[in-house]
Amino acid sequence: MPSHLPLPAPARGRTVPGGHRAARPSGVGRAHVAALDGLRGFAVAAVLLFHAGHLRGGFLGVDLFFVLSGFLITGLLLGEATGRGRIALAAFWGRRACRLLPALVCVVVVTVLATWAWGSTEHLRFALDDMPWVGAQAVNWHYITEQTGYWNAADTRVFAHLWSIGVEWQFYLAWPPVVAVAARGRCGERIVASLAGAGALVSLALTVWLGAAVDTTRAYEGTDTRGAALLLGALVATAPVRNLVRRVPRRSADLVCLILGCGLAAAWAVTEGEKAPLLFQGGLFVHSLTAAVLIVLMAQVPGTWAARIVGSRLPRGLGKLSYSLYLWHWPVYLLLLPRLSALGDWGGTAVAIGISLVAAAVTKRFVEDPVRFRVGWARGSRGLIAVVAGALAGAVLWAAVPEPASGAGTVDVDQLR
Repeated sequence: MPSHLPLPAPARGRTVPGGHRAARPSGVGRAHVAALDGLRGFAVAAVLLFHAGHLRGGFLGVDLFFVLSGFLITGLLLGEATGRGRIALAAFWGRRACRLLPALVCVVVVTVLATWAWGSTEHLRFALDDMPWVGAQAVNWHYITEQTGYWNAADTRVFAHLWSIGVEWQFYLAWPPVVAVAARGRCGERIVASLAGAGALVSLALTVWLGAAVDTTRAYEGTDTRGAALLLGALVATAPVRNLVRRVPRRSADLVCLILGCGLAAAWAVTEGEKAPLLFQGGLFVHSLTAAVLIVLMAQVPGTWAARIVGSRLPRGLGKLSYSLYLWHWPVYLLLLPRLSALGDWGGTAVAIGISLVAAAVTKRFVEDPVRFRVGWARGSRGLIAVVAGALAGAVLWAAVPEPASGAGTVDVDQLR
């Protein structure tokens, strides 16, 4: 889900150890941490298993995505502010759009066509209803306004999972200007840390207040309530926290990482969605705080076994596919799993995940990577033209696909008499 963003480089004189891999130099000194790709891999695996009905608390993987995004984005912004003395907001937003929009446009267009061909009338009607909001990166607020309960109505909407993409995009719009202003001066990173911490606490208070409602969709999908996870990630990306964590001995860091990792795994195994009594009374916040501490330990303490294990080949490879895999998996599940019932729960899940992985790999190879590395058709103005053309194709498709008549595909009770 979140994009692959590099980290601020380690302090001078320190090497990048096992579990930490150097990235291509681009912009202010930055390095790539393989363990964070691995965490992303575990997060997307949890979400895939949750949506298939095999991991009760796997939805919490989304919170891990949020914390990672807050950490990586803030580290990138602070690195730019330190190295250049200012943050070029327009360039930042342009890079985010080029990195994330092409794959999203591709998935949305193909999903609508597939839903038109193989989905139910209900799926198609809701897909066309949600599509403009997906394009505006505000589908989470669309669901909140329409009172579309996340926990009991997601199986009717092929774009239900994109609420989290909307939350991240809204964070990308709101947080960078705050950092751009606050990071100026000698105490800039302390100010950013204070703002992130205060914002996370305000978000927690809103979650507790709004989470008491019968329908918790507002608390679960609101940008203000889910901002706690993103801001906790931002907090641990600041220099005061990073400098403190660097003093932790490696063995101690490994022990703490083991405890935190087991805590996250236990939460994913036993939490039962909105039925968890403490989820909206601080549970989500504690989970995000746990993830934030785990992330900063793996990123800042060199040579830990935890970082080496999490950053090993399989989870790291899954993490590199995570954005496209997250985009593809839910439409594949909705349109395909009902047709695989003969294979059993796990058999159908295995086939659906396999197809999602193939679709994600193809998207990464032919859409994400060309844009990311500015190669082939994505170089220069051709990349912008391709993205605009894809967006226009989506708009034309939305206008051209006939919306099913109200009541189509349902049973006429008069015919039962």
